[in-house]
Amino acid sequence: MYADTERCVRAVQSKDARFDGWVFTAVTTTRIYCRPSCPVVPPKPQNMTFYPSAAACQQAGFRACKRCRPDTSPGSPEWNARADSVARAMRLIRDGVVDREGVPGLAARLGYSARQVERQLRAELGAGPLALARAQRAQTARLLIETTPLPMADIAFAAGFSSVRTFNETVREVFGLAPGELRARGRKGEVQPPGVISLRLPFRAPLNPDNLFGHLAATAVPGVEEWRAGAYRRTLQLPYGHGIVALSPRLDHIACRLSLTDLRDLTHAISRCRWLLDLDADPVAVDERLSADPLLAPLVARAPGRRVPRTTDAAEFAVRAVLGQQVSTAAARTHAARLVTAHGVPVDDPDGGLTHLFPTPEALAGLDPESLALPRSRRATLTTLVAALADGSLTLDVDSDWDLARAQLLELPGFGPWTTEVIAMRALGDPDAFLPSDLGIRRAAQELGLPHTPAALTARAAAWRPWRAYAVQYLWATDSHPINHLPK
Repeated sequence: MYADTERCVRAVQSKDARFDGWVFTAVTTTRIYCRPSCPVVPPKPQNMTFYPSAAACQQAGFRACKRCRPDTSPGSPEWNARADSVARAMRLIRDGVVDREGVPGLAARLGYSARQVERQLRAELGAGPLALARAQRAQTARLLIETTPLPMADIAFAAGFSSVRTFNETVREVFGLAPGELRARGRKGEVQPPGVISLRLPFRAPLNPDNLFGHLAATAVPGVEEWRAGAYRRTLQLPYGHGIVALSPRLDHIACRLSLTDLRDLTHAISRCRWLLDLDADPVAVDERLSADPLLAPLVARAPGRRVPRTTDAAEFAVRAVLGQQVSTAAARTHAARLVTAHGVPVDDPDGGLTHLFPTPEALAGLDPESLALPRSRRATLTTLVAALADGSLTLDVDSDWDLARAQLLELPGFGPWTTEVIAMRALGDPDAFLPSDLGIRRAAQELGLPHTPAALTARAAAWRPWRAYAVQYLWATDSHPINHLPK
């Protein structure tokens, strides 16, 4: 979009928040970059230059606006809606892979050389992986500076900087203020306990929290997740340690309270929370496409802005999907809770309620199938899945190739189109995943006058692409679907 100057100028002049994160406005006279919805008086069009990323603005010598804080805008929805290498790279950078594994590690995950990744990112985002990771480190540092009393040296290393000097130089260059000055300008809120960070997660309006938080609360695994006092809480398995997060819906943001054993996990934890709640989606684009179908339009008009509830860990969700095959939601939770108690790592929750991390595939690889209160065929499905995840022959994560992952899942015993598609939708984030054989979807389609046989519904849903996963959320909303007696 940033190459369409006329459209970008209109977005800035109308202060259109829908374009925040899509494009960044750099003002040549002030050397400041902003989000399109910046509340200041719009600059003259001839003084505007547009960039596709904050990192590109920074490389061009612009610093972040102190009013609109462009680095805190929602991420571009493109990176969650696309399956190409650039989108996969952006999802990995957002997860902090460059900080942990460097550019060679990023390239290895994508199956390209470091030079190819550099060239692809520069062509589309105006900055390479190191610059994009640097911009993210700067935002993480700002968050820690403003919301914690940590010493600056601790913040520097927690944010991923290799030295305090680099940290100081980057913060001053990006924000136009020294770290101490940023802290003095920061919000004066309640003092948090050590290791606890409170922040706001922005999103594009509208957002309907009912299906998001209602689904997460209804399927919560005891000990790992809970709904308490208006917040969804869960434990998180993170690269350097573990954490506990509490997420609460607000009118213009999601309140997020993170407790981490290692602050180096902050970037990854924030990324996974945003992924879980699908906060970088473009609800206007989704709802416009779905509303074009006259039979689906009333559902969209009734509750616009539905998101796809995802997961913080793709492997965890795949295990839970198998446990939930053809049983009630309550039974699926019971099966998962038994696995957690027997194989999950215990954690300490000062607020009570959460007791374990969900067991990793490696922890489950040695379990005795006979100990599972499941039909023999499903025990075989679960043990085969766990073995494939543990030995690396099957990889499920935010950067997975959607088509390849589908093909690999369908080769496993007990995996049919329904289980494969629900994993693609909830764990891998494919916005076009579709479940035409789901009984709840078929009932809803029949009530609305839509075709309700799988083949006919798939044909009708071709017009909903690439947002069929969101259509699933709208159709599910017409039916409580308390029983998961669905096809595999």
